[in-house]
Parts: sequence; C-alpha cells; structure tokens
Amino acid sequence: MGRRLTGTGFAAAVALLAAAHVGSPDTFFEGDAGPYRIRVIVRPPGVVPGQADITIRLLSGEGVESVLVLPLRGGRPTAQEPPPDRATSVAGDPHLFNARLWLMERGAYSIQVEVRGAAGSGTVIVPVNSVATRRLGFATPLAAGLLALGAFLLVGALTIVGAAVRESVLPPGIEPDAGRRRRSWWIRLATVPLLAIAVLGGKWWWDGVDAEYRGGLYRPLQVSAVVSPVEGASTLRLAITDSDWIDGHYPPLIPDHGKLMHLFLVRDDQQALAHLHPVMRDSNTFLAALPPVPPGRYRLFADVVHENGFARTLVDTVRLPPPGASWRPTDADDAWWVSRQPSAISDRLRVELEDRSTMTWERDSTPLVAGRDLDLRFTVTAPDGRPAVLEAYMGMASHAVIARDDGAVFVHLHPAGTIAMASQLAFTLRQPGDTVRGRLGARITDAEQGSMEHGAVASSISLPYAFPQPGSYRLWVQVKRNGRILTGAFDAEVGP
Repeated sequence: MGRRLTGTGFAAAVALLAAAHVGSPDTFFEGDAGPYRIRVIVRPPGVVPGQADITIRLLSGEGVESVLVLPLRGGRPTAQEPPPDRATSVAGDPHLFNARLWLMERGAYSIQVEVRGAAGSGTVIVPVNSVATRRLGFATPLAAGLLALGAFLLVGALTIVGAAVRESVLPPGIEPDAGRRRRSWWIRLATVPLLAIAVLGGKWWWDGVDAEYRGGLYRPLQVSAVVSPVEGASTLRLAITDSDWIDGHYPPLIPDHGKLMHLFLVRDDQQALAHLHPVMRDSNTFLAALPPVPPGRYRLFADVVHENGFARTLVDTVRLPPPGASWRPTDADDAWWVSRQPSAISDRLRVELEDRSTMTWERDSTPLVAGRDLDLRFTVTAPDGRPAVLEAYMGMASHAVIARDDGAVFVHLHPAGTIAMASQLAFTLRQPGDTVRGRLGARITDAEQGSMEHGAVASSISLPYAFPQPGSYRLWVQVKRNGRILTGAFDAEVGP
C-alpha cells in the first residue's frame, strides 16, 4: 500500500507538468517542407483559448519569400478556416521566422507550415496537443482596478436611480420637494439588494465558468503497473484504469513507429533503463517481459497515440524484483541498459558501447541553459576508428530518452523532434469519410509500414531539443548496428 501511495503521489505531481511528454510541453519538429529543410518549435500557451508561439528556422534552402502558418483543428483546411498568417522575419537572422497563433479548442491540433521561395513551395504538418495545463490568476493591479471600477459603477447606478425618482417627472427648472428627495433615498435603499443579487449572480456565473475550466485541465490517464510471473518469466502488466478510458470516451490507439506503446522504465537513481514495447492483451491491459535490469523502484513512462492524433504519456511507478534467469523479449526492438559507473552524474562526452564501438556527444563548451533550442549531435565510431555503419531503428536513425533526475521532465526524442510520427500521419491521411473507429488507424498502419526506413543510416545523429527546466539530466541515445540495439548514456547540468 505504501508503494502504491508513493506511485500515486508521483503521478499527481507530474500531472501538473504533463502534456505530450512529462514536463516538456514544447513541440519540436525537424524535417522537409518540399525543397526546404526547416525546424519548427511550437510553444503552447498552457491555457485554452490562448496564443501559441511558433518559431520556424530555415536549415537549408535560399531565396525564401514567405512562411505561412495555419492552425488546423482536424488536420485539413475547410471552408470555415481563416487564411494563413504570415510569419515575420526576425531582425538580425534572415533564416528565422516567428508567428503567434490562437488555439481555440482543446484536443489534437496541427500547425500547417508553408514555405514559398525561389525553389518553389513546400508544406508540412506539425502535430500539436492543445491542452490547458494551468489557470491564470488575476494580477494585483488588474484586480484592484476592476474592484475600483465595479465600486464606481455601483455608486453610479444608485445615483442614476435616485436622480430618476427625484427629478425625472418634474418640469424643467422646478426643484424637487422634500418628499421626492426622501422617496429617492428609499428607492436607492431598495435598489441595493437588487444590485447585490446581480453581483452575486455574476459571481455565481464566474465561479461556474472557472470550475468548468479547472475541470478541463489536462490530467494523465490513471494507470496501474504490477509485476507478476507469466510462464516462469517476470512480466510487467500495465492496466489503464481510468474510468473515461474504460467507458470508451477516448479514440482508439494507433501504432507509432510500428508499436502501439513505447514504454520506458527509468530507475530512480538513473542507473538502469528499459525501452519496451508491450503487447495489448485486451483494450485496457498491456504486457511486457522484463529484461534483466537490477531491482529497485522505477519510474514508468508510456507513450501512446490516439487515432485523432493526440499523443500522451502515461505515468506511474513500479518496484521491480531481482531479474529472472532468462529473458525472452516481448518485441524484437526491446532493449535495456545498465550503468557501468557507480556515480549518477559524470562529465563524459564519449562512451563505449556494448559492441566496443564509441558514441561521442559533439558538444562545445557553451553552458547548457534551460529554454535555449539546440542540436544534440552524436557520432558513432566503429572499433577500428572509422565511422560506424548504422541501421534504422524503428524507422529512425536513433531514438533517445531525456529525463531529469527527479522525474519531473521526460521526453522521447528522435531526429524528427518530439512529435509522434503517427500523429503527423493521422493529420495527413485523414479523410472526410473517416467516421468509423479504426478506419484511419488501419490506413496509418499501412502507411507506416510502407514508409519505415530500412538499410544504412548516417553515423552522425542530430536531435532538436531545448531543456525545459534547469537541473541534472541524463540522456540515453539508442542506435542499431549489426542487428543489435546499442545505448549510450550521457549526463548534463542545465542552468537557468
């Protein structure tokens, strides 16, 4: 019971930070918009309705004439959609553009970015979660000003009522007598309760709107993770226990990189990591065989994508027992890593992988600062010193995990950014006739299988990201070589 309460407390703590990924609300995308290579960063407002800040950086391509951005609630423009906004060029940097767009509703949004220039035009869809994660309070000067204005209006209303009773029916130039003046004061006193009822009614309406908004604040789905033996092997059972999920209020899940779920287990001291892909036993339960990671308390993060394009991270904690004698992976792409170093934080920029190849973080001496977007660049060198020949890992050159030491920040990252590729496909492939549950998901599955990258990839990896908060972080970078999944771990201290 104590462990369960601890897990519930952790989930409640991260609920205030969670959006698509825990504590990492900004969306990063890097890819091609036709002939132009671009990076898009969407910083959501945290309130709905609210204005999202959008930054577009041109990484390749010259002669750009304009960059247009358009928020699309369903992924495709309709007759009711407004014309796109023109992003403005940032002074001093001809390759940087900025725009602010209103996100008016909660749910799965997409930002359509169109680049026009001498090389032609290109368009790309960037999926974004539009969720309310915070509630804005009144600034003290604004509250004081509104109270003063309200008092002025109340006094003005009483003055108007008194003047109307006292003088409105008198001929011009005739002074009201003492009886009319007394009557005006009695009417004013009778009006005070009516105005008080109006004020209380306004407060009741305001409290109702505020309660409705607070009830709509984003919260992670409730889940429960337990370990039990299945056919002699330790198996993690993850159940979605949220009543809204069980009652069918959410769209079905679709595969991302060919998997319905990407589940990560991070030990509290960050000395062990497991990247698993559970199988769905029923509509609420997922099972995954546990690799031989050391026992202890682990933070659980599970990435899933809904058919409407909404991506979310399920969170929980689980205590793992000592590993069993053997491990048969649930999925061929399951992988795990255990630290060879006793210390939690190190300054190493080069690590040796399990096949004796070397991974290097190509980082300069510039201090890492929260909120600054950057390229996380890594290269892999073969044991003979030559650039390593890497293979695509679930359709990508690399998959990476970034987590702060207290678990408040977690993100699943790859060269295309933080977006779920399935979300992008959901917006791109959606058709007006997709009203049957599962029809779009089947089309996305076919498209993913046809577009999964195979063969050799470059030995140099670039991951776009910005650390959202200061603190101590660990980065796990996973690549595939000779059919083997390799993991390199690095540590970073991020300043404010």
